[in-house]
Amino acid sequence: MGLVKFIFIAILVLWIIRMLIRLILPMLFNNLASKMQQQASGQPQQPKRKPEGSISIDYMPPKPDQGKTDKLGDFVDYEEVK
Repeated sequence: MGLVKFIFIAILVLWIIRMLIRLILPMLFNNLASKMQQQASGQPQQPKRKPEGSISIDYMPPKPDQGKTDKLGDFVDYEEVK
């Protein structure tokens, strides 16, 4: 009797989830589509024209600190004595 009750409850829960998905997913997709439409209509898709010969630098790598290597001290060459 327990197995029949479990199968009945499982089928009922899966059926309810299926119905909720059928109701909720279209609303989410409509909301997403309307947001994308508003975003596309609000922003013109024209690339920015730069005058010929102008230079733009997007990224400048950070310069390494040269002062850190001076503070490390002197290098002493040694030989291992056995």
